[in-house]
Amino acid sequence: MPLTQVVEADLTWTGSAFESEVQVEILPNGRLGRIGSLGLEPTLVLRNEALLPGFVNAHSHAFQRGLRGQGERFPSGAGSFWTWREAMYGLVDRLDLERFSELVTQAFGEMRASGITTVGEFHYLHHSPDKEDFALDRALLSAAETTGIRLVLLVAYYKTGGIHTPVHRAQQRFHTPSPEAYWENLDSLMDNLRACQSLGVVVHSLRAADPRDISAIHAGAMDRGLPFHMHVEEQRQEIEASVSAYGRTPMRVILDAIGDASGFTAVHCTHTTDTDRSALFAAGGRICLCPLTEANLGDGIPVLDGVDASRCSLGTDSNARIDMFEEMRWLEYGQRLRGESRGALADAEGEVARNLLEVATRGGATALGVDAGRMETGALADLTVVSLEDAALQGATPDRLLESLVCGTDGRVVTRTAVGGTWTTHRAPTAEVQK
Repeated sequence: MPLTQVVEADLTWTGSAFESEVQVEILPNGRLGRIGSLGLEPTLVLRNEALLPGFVNAHSHAFQRGLRGQGERFPSGAGSFWTWREAMYGLVDRLDLERFSELVTQAFGEMRASGITTVGEFHYLHHSPDKEDFALDRALLSAAETTGIRLVLLVAYYKTGGIHTPVHRAQQRFHTPSPEAYWENLDSLMDNLRACQSLGVVVHSLRAADPRDISAIHAGAMDRGLPFHMHVEEQRQEIEASVSAYGRTPMRVILDAIGDASGFTAVHCTHTTDTDRSALFAAGGRICLCPLTEANLGDGIPVLDGVDASRCSLGTDSNARIDMFEEMRWLEYGQRLRGESRGALADAEGEVARNLLEVATRGGATALGVDAGRMETGALADLTVVSLEDAALQGATPDRLLESLVCGTDGRVVTRTAVGGTWTTHRAPTAEVQK
């Protein structure tokens, strides 16, 4: 990488619009320098291409890439999340370290090729088939280094198989016996991190830990300054079990256990009530939505009326389809179908696409504690380039380019990405000049 790069695309996203005649400095430390009409000699000219912040995938289970196309036949009638989970357990039984590494490397590579530059890997498949060794945690670090994606490894605590129920055989490779064992493993991972890698803290769900352990794990995350994530209220059955055991919804149990939710991202919240979601936001929390997976699993459609999009992020979850354009599109479209109206997630000026891009970039970066997802001086130089000559963008004017991308394209328009200023080409650019 040269001492300082000067990148000039035909169009550059500046935070509110795509603009021409904009140059972007990338400093030797992998962060963005000045942005604007700088009058400098460019080191990289991107003709017929547009530059925007790299997408941030705030929630992924990369190994589930191995389920793509599986479990999509229903000879016994309707399937559900719970029948899908049995298929996932079957995959777990078949995975050794080598196959696991292949799958997660494949998933991370597909993410990069679709414009995702950071992934929050919500990781609970820890162990080799025959022992509790946390070997697969370290395999994830290697896979991310191979693909060059920025990784936030969200290490999951998974002690119980259900509320007041021990893990069963299919869940044994997820198991962490105690908070003490959890922190021993997580702290040892600190010494194995590569460039562009960091850690976060996860309790898998209310099924996987009691409130006392949730409180302890959350406190440890806050002491270390790490983000804290949990699956919350993806399924109605989860809520029913919580009310039966604790007399409260999972969201209320978690908020009572952690208090300050300023570092907390609740994933899914498909069946969270308006009152409970407001309580989460009031305590400082955020939500992560995974529209394609939630649709594939038949989870349902959350009610997002009046939700501040700045408190939201997006994830690819099961990776049955890896495409952040589609996640953005279906976040909005799901709400349109539910409410039978358009512009469900518009900002104060009536713009939907701009709001969705913020969710897919800055929102995810905030949830993961990463200084990315924005075209601003000092931010990490994690960038995505799209071809303006792609057939899907024919007729798109600069002032409607973002809407055209969100509503009419997919990841195949991405030609290259940068992580920390280091470029990877995914598809041949239409034209470029390098100096």
